[in-house]
Amino acid sequence: MKKNIYLLAIVGLFTIVLSACGGATETSTEVDFSDWDAVVAAADGQTVNWFMWGGADNINAWVNGSIADTLKSEYNVTLNMVPINDTAEAVNKVLGEKEAGQDDNGSVDMVWINGENFRTMRQGDLLFGNWSATLPNYAFVDANDPSVLNDFGYPVDGYESPYGKAQFVMIYDTADVEAAPATITDLVEWIKANPGKFTYPAVPDFTGSAFIRHVCYDATGGYEQFLGEFDQALFDEKFGACWDLLNEIEPFLWREGEYPESDARMKELLANGEVHFDMDYNPGSAGNLIEDGVYPETVRTFVFETGTLANTHFVGIPYNSPNKAAAMVLANVLLSPEAQLEKADPAVWGDLPVLNPALLSEADAAAFDALPRHPATLSTAELAAARLPELQAPWVEAIEQGWIENVLEK
Repeated sequence: MKKNIYLLAIVGLFTIVLSACGGATETSTEVDFSDWDAVVAAADGQTVNWFMWGGADNINAWVNGSIADTLKSEYNVTLNMVPINDTAEAVNKVLGEKEAGQDDNGSVDMVWINGENFRTMRQGDLLFGNWSATLPNYAFVDANDPSVLNDFGYPVDGYESPYGKAQFVMIYDTADVEAAPATITDLVEWIKANPGKFTYPAVPDFTGSAFIRHVCYDATGGYEQFLGEFDQALFDEKFGACWDLLNEIEPFLWREGEYPESDARMKELLANGEVHFDMDYNPGSAGNLIEDGVYPETVRTFVFETGTLANTHFVGIPYNSPNKAAAMVLANVLLSPEAQLEKADPAVWGDLPVLNPALLSEADAAAFDALPRHPATLSTAELAAARLPELQAPWVEAIEQGWIENVLEK
């Protein structure tokens, strides 16, 4: 009898201990995310699983080196970069967890995201928000910048934090092209006069899709009419002119109308002289490739007089991340003047910073001004003067599908 009472007492005590532990764990997850000190305290000891495109060795090295080291040394946060080929992989993972009822212990803590994928996650209630404006380093961001307020025309509303800027540039070899085409019309004339020496990547390649949009902006009479929600009737009325122009130049493209499967393949074609033009969303890419010996020294970049597409890329936190505090700390580190300066260095990445120089200290602003710039890279002022807005995702999707149906398969 005494033995049984003793066992019951042990079981009861064990139950109380478990209950107490469970209560402590539950309490520890209740973080006031508007209180930065509380966020930092909660992040201590956490691991943040950052799902991001892993296709560039220099970006991967920066993330796994400098950024990971800063997180660990200053916040005791461990960074686990999870490389993916397409952001949709992370989106689908979070969506699958939501459908399975896994609302508290997801596998993705942060994702490098923008455009269609952001819209998909917002519409599916897959993102944690509103949090980005609470980051201390967000004070260095121009909160009125349209590309920060809207991601491909879709309101951000604090559901993602800016990470870097991108702007489309055309790349050409001055040894083969006497003067950069000033307009799309000039480029079309050059293509016809130099058959086989120009092409662009096939959709769904991101860069190829952007080039198509530039042509469509020009052929349809300007992008302004397409800002806002998608309008099928307007699309049907206007975009025939775009397909006509793209079909018109197709016989004059590389191999009488072939489209490389990727941006990487495009770079090979310019490097070996098969074509005389390339294109990129990173304005510093050509300079980096010259330094690496991939492109010849004669390669330069340009933007059209009518402008080129520009956007901001972001990081978002899934709604079911168990390490939201660590993710917020990581996002804040990415916004620090130190990280943005390092990221902007062509020797590291050359990504355009998202910080407003007017909001920085004199020393930090001067450091950005002093960054080396390759002769092939346009100045910040030249790029800023030529920025064009991205359309909302449904427009992009319709343009890509329209190109497939009316150009590629025709």
